[in-house]
Parts: sequence; C-alpha cells; structure tokens
Amino acid sequence: MVTNFQFLKKVNKNLFEIISEAEQLYRDEYFEQCMTQTRRFGEQICKEMLIENNKQTGSFDEMLATLKDNSTGSIQEKEFIDDLYFLKKNGNQSVHSGKVKKDAMTALECLKRSFEIAINYSVYNLGASANILKLNYDVELLITEKKSKPSLKEKYEAEKKRQSDYKFDKTSKRQDVDSNKSEKRVQKKEIKLSLFWKIIVVLSCISIFIITFVSIAVLINSKP
Repeated sequence: MVTNFQFLKKVNKNLFEIISEAEQLYRDEYFEQCMTQTRRFGEQICKEMLIENNKQTGSFDEMLATLKDNSTGSIQEKEFIDDLYFLKKNGNQSVHSGKVKKDAMTALECLKRSFEIAINYSVYNLGASANILKLNYDVELLITEKKSKPSLKEKYEAEKKRQSDYKFDKTSKRQDVDSNKSEKRVQKKEIKLSLFWKIIVVLSCISIFIITFVSIAVLINSKP
C-alpha cells in the first residue's frame, strides 16, 4: 500500500502501521474511525517519547501534560503539542459521537496533523534524515494511491535550487582555476628569479677569473 508515511516505516514500524490504517480508513470513507485511529497514533507517540526519556506514562491527557511541562517553549515543540491536542480532541469526539457525521475535512486535517507529528518525531527524537522536513502531505496520494505531479511552485523551487547549485559549482571551479593560475605565475616568477641569480653568479665568476688573469699577466710583464 502506498502511503504518505512511508518514511516512518524505516524508523518505527508499529507507528507506521497504525497511521497507514488511518489512511486506509479515510479511503474507505470511514472518517470517524480514521480520526479515532489518528488519536491512537498520537497517544502511542506520546507513550514512546515518555518511555524513551524514562518518564511515567498514563492517560493521554496526563502524558500531554507531562510533555507540556517538560517543553523548552520552542515553536517546534509548541506546534507538536498543539497537533497532539488536536488529535486527542477530535478523536474523542468521533468515539463518543452518537451518530456518523461523515466529516471528511476534519478527518483529513487529522491526517495532515499526524503527518507533521510523525516528521517531527522521526527527525528530532529518532534521528531520521532532516530531508523529510521538506515533505508535504499529498492528498492525491491519499485518495488515489498515486503520487501527484509536482506543482508549479515545487518545480520553480527545484529549478531555482538546481541553478543555485550549478552557479556555486561553476564559481568553485572558476576559483580553483584562478588559484591554479596564480600558483603557476608564482612558480614562473620563482623560476625566473632563480635563473637571474644563476646568471649573476656565472658572470661574477667570469669577472673574477678575468681580473685574476689580467693581474697575473701584469705582474709577469712588470718583472725585469
């Protein structure tokens, strides 16, 4: 079965199976049951987080209160906890509802919130790749089990990134070439400088030889 939560299968198979079932319930138009399943998903994530941090578990409300008390107050944590409260609230309403509402939009919102919760939990608690933070919930994939084509915005952003990477690579190569040229110029200067001094030394030796030879000749000629 194709699902938006495929990334979760690699880090926590149990959570993956719970939320995958919620998506299947949505496809089958069991919207109330879908919301109940997303509530179960949120509660299980709370439980696993507390166990990982050696904290006591309890009811969903108690576990949420514990997470809130231990929060650092960051925006990411606040959104994470707000999404969990949303799942709890709507899951409870679907369980205790006296009649079937067929509330597809609320069920879809529960799935989207579950998606954000799963991404944050995978990255910040299980050490999954930060690349999944860029993922967006694909409604077409949910309904048809076929991945939707990239939107114009996504195509633009992908092309912009590609061009940016190309320019960076081109600039880097140009800098490498310029650096190599500079090194070669320095080497040539060093070679020229070395050759110049060699010539000076040779000329100096010749001059000393000539001066010595002339001095000896003068001494010889000056004797009676």
